[in-house]
Amino acid sequence: MSNISKKQTLLATCSGEVVKLEDVCDEVFSSGILGKGFAIIPSGNDFFSPVSGTITNAYDTGHAYMITSKDGLEVLVHIGIDTVELDGEFFSPVVKTNMSVSQGDKLGYADTSNILSRGYDPITPIVITNPEKIENLKITYGKVKALDVIMEYTLK
Repeated sequence: MSNISKKQTLLATCSGEVVKLEDVCDEVFSSGILGKGFAIIPSGNDFFSPVSGTITNAYDTGHAYMITSKDGLEVLVHIGIDTVELDGEFFSPVVKTNMSVSQGDKLGYADTSNILSRGYDPITPIVITNPEKIENLKITYGKVKALDVIMEYTLK
């Protein structure tokens, strides 16, 4: 495969602050049981695809998306903690399951201030659920704008 030594990138799904996955106040994410990645404390309401690939699951509630990248990574974008309980309120997805997306395409909109006002944390974990496919993982933490490069990796 020609991509083996080529650096690949994952983009910021939204503007905000990139934090360690271990800092997410939900053990499912913070324990690493779902995979490796990072989280963004969003400062905006628009959410974008961090990779090019296919939407393998766009949840009807608009709170989460599973994307299989062109290089075979499975990337979960999960907007907020326990936000599935909002049953789609404050979420407006623009993609559907089986759609192709390019890195940077809009996934949807989430009204993060209303999510917060209802008592839910809008922190957005971005998790590679099959991390055994990558190595040389480098994540940049701190303030970001949507579509900044946040993570670099090489395929195994």
